[in-house]
Amino acid sequence: MAATTVYKEPAPRVDAENPLESMMSRFNVATEILGLDEETYDVLKAPDKQVIVHIPVTMDNGKVRVFEGYRVIHNTILGPSKGGIRYDKNVHLDEVKALAAWMTWKCAVVDIPYGGAKGGIICDPTSMSAGEIERLTRGYTLALKDVFGPDKDIPAPDMGTGPREMAWLMDEFSKTVGATSPAVVTGKPLVMGGSLGRTEATGRGVMVSALAAMKKLGMDPKTASAAVQGFGNVGSWAAKLLCEQGVTIKAVSDVSGAYWNDNGINIDEAIAYKNAHKGRLDGYTGATLMENADDLLLAEVDVLVPAAVEDVITEHNAHHIKAKLIVEGANGPTSASADPIINEKGIMVVPDILANSGGVTVSYFEWVQNRQGFKWTEEMVTERADRIMSDAFEKVYTTSQKYKIPMRIAAYVVAIDKVAQTYRFRGGF
Repeated sequence: MAATTVYKEPAPRVDAENPLESMMSRFNVATEILGLDEETYDVLKAPDKQVIVHIPVTMDNGKVRVFEGYRVIHNTILGPSKGGIRYDKNVHLDEVKALAAWMTWKCAVVDIPYGGAKGGIICDPTSMSAGEIERLTRGYTLALKDVFGPDKDIPAPDMGTGPREMAWLMDEFSKTVGATSPAVVTGKPLVMGGSLGRTEATGRGVMVSALAAMKKLGMDPKTASAAVQGFGNVGSWAAKLLCEQGVTIKAVSDVSGAYWNDNGINIDEAIAYKNAHKGRLDGYTGATLMENADDLLLAEVDVLVPAAVEDVITEHNAHHIKAKLIVEGANGPTSASADPIINEKGIMVVPDILANSGGVTVSYFEWVQNRQGFKWTEEMVTERADRIMSDAFEKVYTTSQKYKIPMRIAAYVVAIDKVAQTYRFRGGF
């Protein structure tokens, strides 16, 4: 690493809110700090493979509808590629390419032997029946049967998918190879080889990262407050586990709006309410509905956890953020245009590729257990995951101090350096 390189803010881009542009702007800054040669830069900036498939599905009304799906393999130098499958009507190829690259850096940051991938299908799963989603999932699996494999590319759940879809994927893939193949996918139901501790893994990683950062900032969790944007799997678990550590969760939000309680929200009660009301907080009375849900990001709290979607913190609202610490539970919640503003304000950010990598870490554990044919206890899973998350945080923090760069760029430096060194040791291109 070239210690003399001076940190520069990412250059502004034409479309800074595009997740691929945001990822590339941080990538470019980190490669300059590393003094990466042009050949390695060119190899790492582009995905290894992009697959576009069209899946005909017979709908419940008897008509055939064709869905467009993607699978992007960004890199496999560290091992088989790993990444979720997103079912959403707003899925687009640039988003999938950005998410695949983030998976490469995420796996490298936590030092697990995976490359990065991501998949997606343009659809609205909320308007589809279970039978239609099953036929879509099985069709997608058949279309990508030569891409997927326990030693090639290992999918997982993402937005709009879960254990049910992973069970269908595993079953369909197993049929194509003529043998049960649990290690082809992670995030499966427990009875099919899923791992204990997987459901809460991403949220738990956010909690571990937040506590490590709070310690560096001299914050006492028992007197600190937090706001969590997004109350799905990641956000609800992060809120619950932070609450258990003594942090007062003053605000949470979901698609129904943002909810504020200055004395702290009872997170167990909020989760129970959500589970009893179709996964939404509509009508929750344990907190006051905020007039504008986006105001949650600007709340008077010590810690902000954006755990919903990409690009919620931008150049338009970053100036008004009052939190001293941002811990990114979502992928890409901060656009590149917001980085200089946040850095100037002196806010510490634990970036997505570090903070939310607890999920892929326990996915890796699930894959290892499937390969071993041996199930670990929940204590083994959480103890090992916490250790990996803590070690990764320390490595990124040390790098940020060494080069006097923000934590986000330091995470990219750690990840890109690992991948680039592996290329060199394996003999280049």
